[in-house]
Amino acid sequence: MLRHQTPSLVLAFALLGCSAVSVAAVTAQEAAELGKTLTPFGAIRAGNADGSIPAYEGGLRTAPPGFIADSGFWVDPYKDEKPLVRIDSKNMDKYADKLSDGQKTLLKKYPEYYLDIYPSHRTTAYPQEVLDATVRNAGSCKTLNDGLAVDPVCRGGLPFPVPKNGNEVMWNQQLRYKIGHGYSTTSSSNSWVIDANGQLTKTAEQRTFEEQPYYQVKQADRDPQMYARVYALDKYPARSAGQLIVLDDYLDPIAKPRRAWSYTPGQRRIKLAPEFGYDTPVSNQGGVNLFDELQMFSGAQDRFDYKLVGRKEMYIPYNAYKFYFDCKQEDQFTPHHANPACERWELHRVWVVEATLKPGMRHVYSKRTYYLDEDNFGTGLYDAWDASGSLYRSIFLSGVQLYDKTLPYNVKNVSYDFNKGMWALVNDGLKGGYKFFDTPRSELEMNAEAIVSRETQR
Repeated sequence: MLRHQTPSLVLAFALLGCSAVSVAAVTAQEAAELGKTLTPFGAIRAGNADGSIPAYEGGLRTAPPGFIADSGFWVDPYKDEKPLVRIDSKNMDKYADKLSDGQKTLLKKYPEYYLDIYPSHRTTAYPQEVLDATVRNAGSCKTLNDGLAVDPVCRGGLPFPVPKNGNEVMWNQQLRYKIGHGYSTTSSSNSWVIDANGQLTKTAEQRTFEEQPYYQVKQADRDPQMYARVYALDKYPARSAGQLIVLDDYLDPIAKPRRAWSYTPGQRRIKLAPEFGYDTPVSNQGGVNLFDELQMFSGAQDRFDYKLVGRKEMYIPYNAYKFYFDCKQEDQFTPHHANPACERWELHRVWVVEATLKPGMRHVYSKRTYYLDEDNFGTGLYDAWDASGSLYRSIFLSGVQLYDKTLPYNVKNVSYDFNKGMWALVNDGLKGGYKFFDTPRSELEMNAEAIVSRETQR
């Protein structure tokens, strides 16, 4: 149970057990706590009882010495800190209540693996217009279609700062602010897979583009239903070089499902690709991830029931500047797991959501659990179980605060396939870094034909 709980929040927590398909309005009393006992984005402002989680004081907005703007790399403001404790197979039982099943499995299976726990810093910060829109959404935003869709009136901020059910938390995850009002690119986003024998293979090198039309509220030519768009052009391996994939996602994914296109140089034509969803394996990630678990979750929520368990204190991969920018590419890997010397773990409060496969629905998983940071809804942990109840996959999604952009950024992740004994490192931008642009492209520039023409002629 959560400690340091204020009386004004009792009503909100009493509703956590409500049906995941219900639509519950935020009361005026609950909305009034935003900016008081709650942050404007719904996190508990106070720290925990023993001070190991600090109070929220506005996040990290100041660049440390040595930072070079628009370089694609961000200087670690905490590089001189030392771990508070190291968790390994010998002492993990002492910390078991703050570890996911995936973390416990790694610690048990590989005695050389460990988690270095550092001081916690609540660095997440948002622009004022995003905070204002989030507070506004608290009184007006609602889900539709039994929680599977979001009303397009929700724009420009987190839709549910006081979530009442699992669907709302997962929509916060999908609609989290992490790109800005323009778009982001990588000239070289790499994915790596390490097989059961410890063999390292680079499965993809891509030029990527990502935008959040949900936050482009001044872009009149955007479809108000579209909330995310991403595309990736393969540069490696040679057999897929020039192949392009485009994904568009919408606020009512049942009435307007994900639109996906693919372009193959050999055929020289653009084709719809409806299979790029749910439990279809992502081929350029070696099949270690599925399309609906990109960055922990992506796509429609119709195949699972999502139950909001509540908030919990967990060790999650936070302020991972070393992992994103400082650990050399070749130093990130060991035969069975990511190099723990490159990782940074902190204690934070997370929203816990359990997803159970609906009767009659098909999926390779029977159950999933998500642990999402209460400040940014992106950084966190994810576990998935197969039909027999065995742990199948775990994902650790790390994050950094881009202090000069006022952006909580969380894309680089490690995925463990315990069924096959494989693991993958995804969205590695160490070669070239991550670039952000404030002005969105026009819709004319963003149709599939224009994307193919622009990207394949570079």
